[in-house]
Amino acid sequence: MLVYLADYLTQYHSGFNVFQYLTLRAILGVLTALIISFVVGPVMIRRLSFHQIGQTVRNDGPESHLAKAGTPTMGGALLLVAVVVSTLLWSDLANRYVWVLVIVTLLFGAIGFVDDYKKIALKDSVGLPARKKYLWQSVVGFGAVCFLYATASLPSETQLIIPFYKDIIVDLGFFGFVVLGYFVIVGTSNAVNLTDGLDGLAIMPTVLVAGALGIFVYISGNVTFSNYLMVPYLPGVGEAVVFCGALVGAGLGFLWFNAYPAQVFMGDIGALALGAALGLLAVIVRQELVLLIMGGVFVMETISVILQVASFKLTGRRIFRMAPLHHHYELKGWPEPRIIVRFWIITVILVLIGLASLKIR
Repeated sequence: MLVYLADYLTQYHSGFNVFQYLTLRAILGVLTALIISFVVGPVMIRRLSFHQIGQTVRNDGPESHLAKAGTPTMGGALLLVAVVVSTLLWSDLANRYVWVLVIVTLLFGAIGFVDDYKKIALKDSVGLPARKKYLWQSVVGFGAVCFLYATASLPSETQLIIPFYKDIIVDLGFFGFVVLGYFVIVGTSNAVNLTDGLDGLAIMPTVLVAGALGIFVYISGNVTFSNYLMVPYLPGVGEAVVFCGALVGAGLGFLWFNAYPAQVFMGDIGALALGAALGLLAVIVRQELVLLIMGGVFVMETISVILQVASFKLTGRRIFRMAPLHHHYELKGWPEPRIIVRFWIITVILVLIGLASLKIR
């Protein structure tokens, strides 16, 4: 939005041309989202507390979580406000990638909101039934990937890139692109949601992965850098780096309040939206497999749940003391901050490995 104002003002002063640079607007996106979080956060936390929108804690979970009962939740609304406002302020609103990212993030946030609202405000322990939740996630996910395929103008926009190999690119076709894109978006959305079980555990990996994807976005949208690094050039995709910046800024701002001991939890409204945003970014920039590497913590948490359920149904035994994985370590006696920080460190390592795929090819 402000891009157009700056473009208009260039006729009066050439200095306003600086706002045409993606790097500057990405930085401004980070700072704007951060400021919005700092300003809106305390107000939102007070409102959530006033309306008794508090966290409910399972009786069969770690005893240390009982003290968290009543902590304001649905704080993911703060993330959505910061990301969307910052993105719309500093992006070129004529860019299709900007709109699909904003719309999908909001729609997944709406699904999470309904689930949170039914659980907390309406005291419905089931919330939004799993079938309905997955149905609406599938509708939005399929809609997004079909839109991307229909609007693609180059083969590179729908091909699968194999990390660490410069000469292996897979033509997916419509079916392959849609199915892979669907699983990446919906799968990442639910994986982040499963990870969001400790104070700050999900938000920092989200920030790290979003920042790394922003680098991929910028390189893929720049013809010079993409040619140098042998990454397929994707016209117009660079504008999504502003969204990545907004995601980083909003995440850091939320972490200010979500760090141990948390003043607010994001709830499904935030976790489902953030996960979908990361998945969609990976699909847009054709780095689904790199996301699998960088989001390894999310993958581990999801696999731990799948293995736990499968083992119990097939053998009657549990592999872990409790799933997702972070609860297993809690029940082993690890302090919550130790689990959180170690999972953050693992994410840093995995993100660096993912970024290394840009050069090691």
